[in-house]
Amino acid sequence: MRAIVSVSDKKGIVEFVKGLIDLKVEIFSTGGTKKALVDAGLPVHGISDITGFPEILDGRVKTLHPMVHGGILARRDLEDHMSQLKEKNITPIDMVVVNLYPFVQTVSKEGVTLTDALENIDIGGPTMIRASAKNFPGVIVVVDPADYTPILEKLRAGDIGIDERKRLAQKAFQHTAIYDTAISTYLRPKEEIFPAEITVAMHKIQDLSYGENPHQKAAFYKEEVIGKGESGMANAVQLSGKELSYNNIMDMDSAIRAACEFSEPTIAIIKHTNPCGLASHPRLAEAYRRALTGDPVSAFGGIVASNERIDEATAIEICKTHFDAMIAPGYDQEALEMLTKRNMRILTIQDIPPRHTTALEMRRVSGGGFIVQTTDCTADDIPMKTVSKREPTKQEIADLIFAWRAVKLVKSNAIVLTKDNHLLGMGAGQPSRVDSVAIAIKKAGERAKGSVLGSDAFFPFPDGVELAGEAGITAIIEPGGSKKDNEAIAAADKYNIAMVFTGMRHFRH
Repeated sequence: MRAIVSVSDKKGIVEFVKGLIDLKVEIFSTGGTKKALVDAGLPVHGISDITGFPEILDGRVKTLHPMVHGGILARRDLEDHMSQLKEKNITPIDMVVVNLYPFVQTVSKEGVTLTDALENIDIGGPTMIRASAKNFPGVIVVVDPADYTPILEKLRAGDIGIDERKRLAQKAFQHTAIYDTAISTYLRPKEEIFPAEITVAMHKIQDLSYGENPHQKAAFYKEEVIGKGESGMANAVQLSGKELSYNNIMDMDSAIRAACEFSEPTIAIIKHTNPCGLASHPRLAEAYRRALTGDPVSAFGGIVASNERIDEATAIEICKTHFDAMIAPGYDQEALEMLTKRNMRILTIQDIPPRHTTALEMRRVSGGGFIVQTTDCTADDIPMKTVSKREPTKQEIADLIFAWRAVKLVKSNAIVLTKDNHLLGMGAGQPSRVDSVAIAIKKAGERAKGSVLGSDAFFPFPDGVELAGEAGITAIIEPGGSKKDNEAIAAADKYNIAMVFTGMRHFRH
């Protein structure tokens, strides 16, 4: 039995090759892999011993040779193929152990040049992997160090069956697909947001207990990105608590995005991906207390997120209510010990997610389709054009800015009532906008009087504005753009409401 071994990730390779040699496998290797094996005292041949030809072009050409690929690609069950090998003095190669140059790690380094990137595009490796995977009934292809021990166990027991060979071949093709995706992404012009063809490379983080419901299976994947990547849910570290569920991840992602929409210390409380509590305040514990008053009934069993490190005072307040999980950039030791005793899922992220991102959002639709869009980012300076007779006061402007950032986080049709950087009431996901207004007012109760209203889209009729006026709401921020804007403005003037248009919609389906 013959094997070619040439790996970038050398974890476990010496032990694996030693096990192969004990099984009388003849080893051929190249470059740094060969050196590592020889330094370990293992008998290894060079690839030139197969090809009869030296490596050339600084190692760019070494395995691209008929003596190598003929030995890999020949079908063992075809007499003609085997006769041709014999005629050309080519010996079959039975195993290929290869993983590829660290392209992503290389191009993610500071100051990397195009020349550096091109030199780290592996050619011979993917070619051998694909050739071996194509001919998997006759050739064992290994790309993952995690497979070393199981393969040795199976070989010691006799042989590797066709099902296992097929599984290894699938992993091999996936390995090269992810590699090619990274190269394509690196070479794609930054201004080409939606290319004609696109692939996404993802690695599984973990299996989940189930999906949105117990009868659905689920797993958590992370996209392989070039560069540092963004902080957020996919980079969170769980510090304590039960394993995460699909719904936990969805809600925690919404929660940390909500908290990090604001620059001041902010607490977001999320239920079913909607913020039922949201507040900013210089003292984080006070921000939490205010957030909880937004909807304390809905907050029970929800998710808490902070854009600041959790201190002991904030933890004391959080521990007074039952939550399933929380996520923050960090925790003081006393706070972490306190929260851990509550049997919550506790997660931390290294950095807060950016408000502005170039990442694309994807969603599957039936028939094998995907809809892809850029992320809805709120401008740092929110454009506000006063369309009512009354200009908003300085305090109302501050409240309207908070409302506009908050309403973006709510499922449409979205309505929020806010005051003093504090979410007082929220109406979400209603087919009718006026119904969302009614729900938000009901949630706010008496606090609706003197608050401001944010609407993620225009009012198609004046009825929502009329309802706001009757509740004592003093200012409204909305995109504008309705055929009946004049009627909505007239309703605002009737109740002396200051109304501003932003010209930007924030639907969130």
